[in-house]
Amino acid sequence: MLSRWMSGSSRSLEREFGCTVRLLDDSEYTCTLQRDAKGQYLFDLLCHHLNLLEKDYFGIRFVDPDKQRHWLEFTKSVVKQMRAQPPFTMCFRVKFYPTDPAALKEEITRYLVFLQIKRDLYHGRLLCKTSDAALLAAYILQAEIGDYDPGKHPEGYSSKFQFFPKHSEKLERKIAEIHKTELSGQTPATSELNFLRKAQTLETYGVDPHPCKDVSGNAAFLAFTPFGFVVLQGNKRIHFIKWNEVAKMKFEGKTFCLYVSQKEEKKIALTYFAPTPEACKHLWKCGIENQAFYKLEKSSQVRTVSSSNLFFKGSRFRYSGRVAKEVMESSAKIKREPPEIHRAGLVPSRSCPSITHGPRLSSVPRTRRRAVHISIMEGLESLRDSAHSTPVRSASHSDAFMSHSRSSRAESSERVAVISDEIYSPADSVLPTPVAEHSLELMLLSRQINGAPCSIEEEKESEANTPTATEADEMGGEFKALCQGVGGNGGTQAAQVNKFVLSVLRLLLVTVGLLFVLLLLLIILTESDLDIAFFRDIRQTPEFEQFHYQYFCPLRRWFACKVRSVLSLLIDT
Repeated sequence: MLSRWMSGSSRSLEREFGCTVRLLDDSEYTCTLQRDAKGQYLFDLLCHHLNLLEKDYFGIRFVDPDKQRHWLEFTKSVVKQMRAQPPFTMCFRVKFYPTDPAALKEEITRYLVFLQIKRDLYHGRLLCKTSDAALLAAYILQAEIGDYDPGKHPEGYSSKFQFFPKHSEKLERKIAEIHKTELSGQTPATSELNFLRKAQTLETYGVDPHPCKDVSGNAAFLAFTPFGFVVLQGNKRIHFIKWNEVAKMKFEGKTFCLYVSQKEEKKIALTYFAPTPEACKHLWKCGIENQAFYKLEKSSQVRTVSSSNLFFKGSRFRYSGRVAKEVMESSAKIKREPPEIHRAGLVPSRSCPSITHGPRLSSVPRTRRRAVHISIMEGLESLRDSAHSTPVRSASHSDAFMSHSRSSRAESSERVAVISDEIYSPADSVLPTPVAEHSLELMLLSRQINGAPCSIEEEKESEANTPTATEADEMGGEFKALCQGVGGNGGTQAAQVNKFVLSVLRLLLVTVGLLFVLLLLLIILTESDLDIAFFRDIRQTPEFEQFHYQYFCPLRRWFACKVRSVLSLLIDT
């Protein structure tokens, strides 16, 4: 009996696993789940624990054994997604930033979004001017320590708190001045709401950066915001594409392609290279989810998306959940007593314990104005998403290049990024990110196309492989002798020629047959109204639309014109 009980208890333990989720206020929620529990069950447990109803803006992030981050899919089993041994550690984070945070119905939702954006500000994902940075930090002080009190807050009290990766004494004095004079009397809820309203106006609001390379090999960060697709280089936004202009997103290997439909039927393709295929797939899935959430009117319009071309489907993914418009309509129907919010006081290292706080910049060199110097690797530390997306301080995709960047930084001081006081940027995003193999292939291909000279070593090798005049004469003599030998075997040569001609004819027949089949398929696609899923998917691709309007329609008009002219000649004769 005892052995049976022990075996039964061991089997029950095998059917369960422990899970720890780190929340936005750095507290932890621990639970035990069944082996077949899906992501939706864990998410519902968290939302019940937080007393959260407007939960569609949030998600759960985790990191796999290869240090690649993921969003937990609610329709799939938790165990199958983790690819690791329990117990598991994850993070509860904002997945879809509200388009208008002030329009959120409940204060508990606004408080959680406030905690997320405060983390973004600390880690350098929310870039802003110095004046805006001072105001945001003052709102945080007012929300978490209350009104200024000379007895409790001595001179220089704001320097004890770390709101950004680095900041100057001038910025600290500005934060304290705003907190003392402009925010007195504001409740925590009011300060948090004002903080959200100000953060919403910034260009990098809602940015979750994905490190990539462009076709020229330049480092870039791709991000999806509530308003569209963003590309950042340095501390500048070089591309902003609204969601209604994004026609399609696809990936293959490390290559991510974004197809843009602009006015006057112009279509642009943007290509970027991720560090790994897994990072590229994660980027693609994030883009598909964000576009569906912010662009669509109803969740019933969501369809399965393929990552590749027409005939090779590749990865398939479908966003599961409500869209932003449905979430807002559902929030308006909430009728309950506002839940109690337990706010914790602000402490110097509470916001992000995984990042070591650097010293305050007391002495800053002068260029045109007082400036803040942030090294490339400090910028990398601030932009790496350890606190935002990973349960532990794990290496990001750029960590493989950290040693190289440290050595290059020691060799040359020109790589230190200088960020002026007017444009306060906690992190300069010109960072060493892994170079995709495609970029090297593209560079070699462009050299061949443009006729660029090879390197000296390549030129030497080509010269070494070029035959001299004597060798050419010898090769010519051998070729003549070979031709004479072949002439003696005329019958064998004729048979070989016949076989070759037959094989060429077969190839031509097969090619003509395939072209005929493709022509029939093309006519069916363009001229018929068959409502078949396969045909409908092909018709909706931007490549087919471009082919249809730019090539097929003009060819059809030309052919119809010729047919009419021939018929008119026959009628006249």
